[in-house]
Amino acid sequence: MIDALILFLQIMLINIVLSGDNAVVIALASKNLPVEQRKLAVWWGAFGAIALRLVLTLVAVSLLDIPYIQAGGSILLFWIAIKLLTDDDSHANVKEASTLGKAIWTIIVADFVMSLDNVLAIAAKGNGNNTVIILGIGLSIPIIIWGSTLVMNLLHKYPVLVLLGAGILGYTAGEMFVKDEKMIDWFLHDYEFLHVWIPIVASALVIVVGVSVKWLRVMQLKTRNE
Repeated sequence: MIDALILFLQIMLINIVLSGDNAVVIALASKNLPVEQRKLAVWWGAFGAIALRLVLTLVAVSLLDIPYIQAGGSILLFWIAIKLLTDDDSHANVKEASTLGKAIWTIIVADFVMSLDNVLAIAAKGNGNNTVIILGIGLSIPIIIWGSTLVMNLLHKYPVLVLLGAGILGYTAGEMFVKDEKMIDWFLHDYEFLHVWIPIVASALVIVVGVSVKWLRVMQLKTRNE
């Protein structure tokens, strides 16, 4: 029970740190609609996006059983975790829609394009526990619908949440790597300690690399301004 609760909280944190831009997309796509249609666009767009994300995540859970998929996914997720800490650019370059149908379609397509990181992270973190995965994704609906301003303010006010989220993603990437059957066959079965240390090192490396890159960018900007 406690393990399931911890897993659920981790999935929720991953959703929070990875859904900020998705929330902005919804606000932007429905911006030019009348108030009544704006609410409909937000609800139906978010509902469609979440339904699609849920299906994709459950498909991803099945795909992770294929040899090499987990190892490849772990490298991608590791890169996503570092990008989370170093990427200052918003991915919400979405045009405002002029009709309700276009707004709903824009929200669903944009969320689909932007949700690879979310889908991969939750599928890996869920470890086959579909109940927790469905609950975690389901409760991301209010985050995405109402959370554009709240999420962005929260992440700016408490940067440690982004660090924590990136660390969890790094750890999850390490877990994916050591669970890949081919990696186990090749070398991990002879070195049991690596099953523990690879996720820990991956988590620490994400934070160190991410913070270092961020610091270097700040120093370069400071040098240019002087």
